[in-house]
Amino acid sequence: MIKNIIKLFVILLIGVFIGNVVYGIYREAILENGPTNIVNNVMENIIDEENNVQNSIKKNKEMEKLPDEYQGYKVSAKLEIEKINLETYVFEDYDEEAMWICPTKYFGPNPNEIGNYCIAAHNYNKKNMFNNIIKLEKGDNINLTDNINGKITYTVYDVYKVEPKDTETLSQQTDGKVELTLITCSDYSRKRIIVKARKL
Repeated sequence: MIKNIIKLFVILLIGVFIGNVVYGIYREAILENGPTNIVNNVMENIIDEENNVQNSIKKNKEMEKLPDEYQGYKVSAKLEIEKINLETYVFEDYDEEAMWICPTKYFGPNPNEIGNYCIAAHNYNKKNMFNNIIKLEKGDNINLTDNINGKITYTVYDVYKVEPKDTETLSQQTDGKVELTLITCSDYSRKRIIVKARKL
């Protein structure tokens, strides 16, 4: 009985000793870092978390939701070119009837993905057509929005004319880059105006 009490007493002493050592190490860590540093670390973590939330909210606001259809045609993307006051939907499928309403995807991958996304439109004088793309120059910005990648900004790197049968502008050899090509008629349909842009 006495032996058991002595064993219990020794175990308690060892426990108290270990507790004191751990507490001492903890106290030294607090003194070394100081309460100010601990508060600063907590505040930095709170600020970082708040910034993450704000960035997430900002990203969600920028992620404009496009309609699935417009006037009976499936919408692929939204094209915006501030310099020429152009804002229009881009239909998913190339169709002569659809082109009287909006530009259409002519060739290439899905919008804002690796490859050369080609958009064709008439050049007649309508607010959402390509009659003014000839005014674009190297360095001008083009925005293309879709429901998966959001809004992507492209920079124009070339503007030129080609023969109607020239298909080189449709090439998908982009070295892994995301590119955009705008196509419209010129010179009474004897030529095509080509605007080439690349994702920033």
